[in-house]
Amino acid sequence: MRSKPPLIRWLQVLIGVPAAWLLSALAVGGIGAALAWSGMARPEAVVLGAMLGFVIMPMLVLWGFRNLLVWLHTWAGVVLGGVLFAVFWMGSLSVFDREIDRWMMPATRLPPAPQQLSLDRIAAAVTPVLPPKTTQWRVDLPTERVPVLRLTYKAGADDAPVRQLDPATLTFLPEPGSKGGSGFIFPFHYGLHLGWNDLGKWIVGLAAMAMLVLLVSGVIIHKKIFVQFFTFRPHKSLQRGTLDLHNLTGVLGLPFHFVMTLSGLIIFITIYFPQAHWSVFGSGKEGKAAFTAEAYGKFSRPKAKAPGTLASLDGMVARAEQEWAGGRPYFVRVWHPGDANSYVELRRSYARDVTMNLDQIYFDAGSGAILNRFEAGSVMTVQRFISGIHFIQFQHWPLRWLYFLAGLSGCTLIATGFLFWLEARRVRHARKNLAGVPFVEGLATGAISGVMLATLALLAANRLLPADASWGGEDRATLEMWAFFLTWLLSFVHAWLRRRAAWREQAWAISAGAVACVLLNAITTADHLLRAASEGMWAVAGVDLMLLTAAVIAACAARRMAAKRASATTAAAIPATSAAPAIQAVPATSAIQDAPAASAIPAASASSPIPAAPAAGRQAAVESAP
Repeated sequence: MRSKPPLIRWLQVLIGVPAAWLLSALAVGGIGAALAWSGMARPEAVVLGAMLGFVIMPMLVLWGFRNLLVWLHTWAGVVLGGVLFAVFWMGSLSVFDREIDRWMMPATRLPPAPQQLSLDRIAAAVTPVLPPKTTQWRVDLPTERVPVLRLTYKAGADDAPVRQLDPATLTFLPEPGSKGGSGFIFPFHYGLHLGWNDLGKWIVGLAAMAMLVLLVSGVIIHKKIFVQFFTFRPHKSLQRGTLDLHNLTGVLGLPFHFVMTLSGLIIFITIYFPQAHWSVFGSGKEGKAAFTAEAYGKFSRPKAKAPGTLASLDGMVARAEQEWAGGRPYFVRVWHPGDANSYVELRRSYARDVTMNLDQIYFDAGSGAILNRFEAGSVMTVQRFISGIHFIQFQHWPLRWLYFLAGLSGCTLIATGFLFWLEARRVRHARKNLAGVPFVEGLATGAISGVMLATLALLAANRLLPADASWGGEDRATLEMWAFFLTWLLSFVHAWLRRRAAWREQAWAISAGAVACVLLNAITTADHLLRAASEGMWAVAGVDLMLLTAAVIAACAARRMAAKRASATTAAAIPATSAAPAIQAVPATSAIQDAPAASAIPAASASSPIPAAPAAGRQAAVESAP
């Protein structure tokens, strides 16, 4: 069968993918409405229908491109590989986002919080700092990974400042001046910090759907998948080694990569498939609010516009623990504080559960009587279990490290896919003077090593900026973010200018930057690695150790790339300078005796049917070395 022109294939993608989403959305809406009509609880019907949408759409795409799976696998990876690498990189770091918080917020490097905390004492400490028009305030209790109390409150439409307290003394800590890992790295993982109309989430969602297609198509097109699991030849050519590593990480990490990608999509069911709740609850803000209230739990009552009191929060906690059979709350929120109709919300902790439960109890603030209790339905509990698998908020350190390593294997899978594409086309594109390899190489370098450099720039800016830094009306935390994005942008520019050499140069920059971050932490906080380890600040020591490990790996990679380039340059220079004169100087009798040696270099022989390699080809061979 004659292959279709590239233009026709790309038109198929531009038309087929939106069509697949539209058909899936229609199916999701129909399934949700049918399930609700059959008697299933409305929020359960919506959630089940939406989750099925993430099965229907990739199946439609794979079926529609069933004759182009190799082409689809290749170009989906090239086009969206940069986004996927950034998402996997930030997702891997997000496994330890709270530990990165400790590194970036030195004031929060506190000893473990007391086991028993009085919410009445906490309320007495935070109430005086609340503005008069506060509509709600919330306190998140400390955990094993977060040793501080976190106060948030709303006194306006969009105002939600965050204050941190020492749980032992109930004194307020200095402003951190940083979003930290939980405020920057984790949101970047799923939204790229592009908030306009959820643009970042849609880009990540498209990349995640492409990842599902890549994983399934990769299994289909690699027929010897079991053999490839045991095949890795790092000493072969770069093209062969990267393909082996690509296949190995793809097969070994396939269950993890598939589950993480699918669960990441299922978390945002109301964004990617809103048709599910539109068909049951109606469209618009009212329909979404009604679905959210029934699916996730929401109790409210209006203000009485009369003064009220606040009963003992400790008593409410004791009652909640009885209702939850020993379960403890992880936050308390007071609505309409000071009003006669004020009420208190308690949410059950899931620190020791995979499922991110939605258990909540609402109390009357004045009397302490239970007003409402909510527990998720069975289908919603499945969705929260899937969310828990993805977020890994439960306490399990060995599993947390496995998540981290598996996330990095996803980064390796994507990076080696880029490298294989480049090495498979480098010489051919150079001979034809095509711009594909230079452009994709710059894209890959900036997306892979560039995002690592940008992360180090974020950490370095965190340690270098003064506590009261501001510029152009932007606060210190925003300046840290700008350091990240500007460094990332410059890494792309550098990659397109320096081309192949950018890999090596950025690897050296990563190594130096990682060491610099460790030194900056020691200089600015005095919590160097040995002190952090000796005083039990394992979060800080762990980040320092990972930075030093990254520095060593990057330096080794840079040295190996430099050595390969030197050897390739030497090898390419031999036929161009010394081979031909050597043959001309050989006497006739010696030429007969040394026939095998002469035949080993036919490019210089006048009688050889193989022409000498052109200068452009030799240069491409040199440039193909790291």
